[in-house]
Amino acid sequence: MGISYEMRTMGNKKGYLIDLNVTINRLRKSVISRFKMKTSHQITYSILILLKKWMSTMSIKTRYRFASRLASLSYHYIPKRKGQVIKNLNRAFSSWSNEKIESTVKKIYIFFMHNMVQFFAFPKSWAGIKIEISGKDVLDSTMTHGKGCVLVSAHFGVWELFAKWMGEYGTRFVGIAHRQKNRGANRFFQEQRELAGGEHIFRKEPLEKMYDVLKNNGILALVSDQDAKRKGIFVDFFGTPSSTPKGAALFHQKSGAPMVFGVCIQTGFQKYRIEFVPIISKSDSTQDITQAFTFIIEEKVRQYPEQYFWFHRRWKTKQD
Repeated sequence: MGISYEMRTMGNKKGYLIDLNVTINRLRKSVISRFKMKTSHQITYSILILLKKWMSTMSIKTRYRFASRLASLSYHYIPKRKGQVIKNLNRAFSSWSNEKIESTVKKIYIFFMHNMVQFFAFPKSWAGIKIEISGKDVLDSTMTHGKGCVLVSAHFGVWELFAKWMGEYGTRFVGIAHRQKNRGANRFFQEQRELAGGEHIFRKEPLEKMYDVLKNNGILALVSDQDAKRKGIFVDFFGTPSSTPKGAALFHQKSGAPMVFGVCIQTGFQKYRIEFVPIISKSDSTQDITQAFTFIIEEKVRQYPEQYFWFHRRWKTKQD
């Protein structure tokens, strides 16, 4: 049986969490970051803030209609991205008809555009969301070992909402993120993602910071489904050898922290289900561990293909 939650905006009337120390630290970082930003990056940040304020004034139904229109425009006028999606779907689901491929592509555009608009409207867009939790006992049990948890996820479902729930779980939650070149955009997205209490460590920061999370029984989250070029390890994904990040497996091997797979799936209008699944490998090799969670990702994608981020070149790197 799953556990159900209903999300509301929290803290003050605007929905922000109230913590004086956190507020002071964020204000300090905000002032410092402004001095470090180029003028063009400051403009980017200001535009994103204006968009956030505008989208936050919309009702949920208005945001959905707005997102649907944006999705339609993107679908018809950004052919390069659409071409990549079609190519990936044909590779993953070779038996599908052209009609089914086309229908799924449209659903993908609507799904991700809607979630982007919802993300911009954080924290107002949290109100009224209902979440069912499946496998919470898996995560709870993992945390009793005192070694932390390596949490693996994918560019699948509503990962921003998943991160919000994890930020409120009660254990330190830190995601490994890619720093954007535009400091204004980077600052905006980091602030949005940290509203619920989660944290970020950027990829090129010292590894000691990441291992410290696990040493202190925290949760270290990695999104491990994009092409990792020659640095990755090749495992099977939809029947094709796919270069996959091996960081999650290495963190597990070197720290002894258990591994759990987690995602947030949209099941209806304002309804979601967060799922936790144990990652069970047939051996402790990097290859087998990476293959184990990649099989889980594939299983979820087969169930909900319209909720996977097919826009990236998953099979870009070829195996020798």
